[in-house]
Amino acid sequence: MSGRARTAFRRWRAARPFWGGLLLALGGAEILLTEKASLKVVMHIGMQGLAGYLLPTVMLLCGLLILFNPQQRLFYSIIGILLSLGTWLTSNLGGFLIGLLLGATGSCLAFGWLPDQEPRRGLLRRRRAPSPTADTATS
Repeated sequence: MSGRARTAFRRWRAARPFWGGLLLALGGAEILLTEKASLKVVMHIGMQGLAGYLLPTVMLLCGLLILFNPQQRLFYSIIGILLSLGTWLTSNLGGFLIGLLLGATGSCLAFGWLPDQEPRRGLLRRRRAPSPTADTATS
């Protein structure tokens, strides 16, 4: 990846709850993949397991919508956490807990993301840099 593309991706990523949306989408994808597991533990409820496929699909969709429409992140993250918890009953214990935990963590990260927050790296640099008033007080 070239330097210009990397910088553009970093700017795009900083303007949205990237990790929250990605984890929520990965959680939904993982639960969808465990639906095809050939184990005796597989549980299907409803119209031949329709809920088992519907909830993780909407989780995946919410994760993608958080990435590409961050203005509505609060709504999508609330729907995402409710769907993640609902997969406990409908989708093999939430994708054997992995998908449920990924979805819940991603939803919480997206819900807590603030659009106007300064990057953490800048905050750390500011704390490490000596303040000008501290220098004058010691002299």
